[in-house]
Amino acid sequence: MSETIKDRVVAIIAEQAVLEPGDVRLDQTLEDLGIESLGLVESIFAIEEAFDISVPFNANDPSESEFDISSVAAIIKAVEGLVAEQAA
Repeated sequence: MSETIKDRVVAIIAEQAVLEPGDVRLDQTLEDLGIESLGLVESIFAIEEAFDISVPFNANDPSESEFDISSVAAIIKAVEGLVAEQAA
C-alpha cells in the first residue's frame, strides 16, 4: 500500500512536532503543533526532499508566496500542487 502525499506530509509535520501522525489534525496550524520558525524550515526541507520539489523561498511569508502554510491542510494542498506541476 503506497503512502499518499497527505500521509507523508502529516508524518513529516508530526516528526517535527514530536507527535504521532494520528495526533495531527488538518485544521491545525504549525504554531498549534508547537513548530516554530526553525521547525518550519526543517519541515520544508524534509518535504522538498521527500517529494523532490522546490518550495518557493518566501513560503514563510504567505502574502508573498503561493505556498500556503496557514494550516496542515493548506500545506498538503500546496505540496500536491507542486507535485502536480512537476509531473506535468
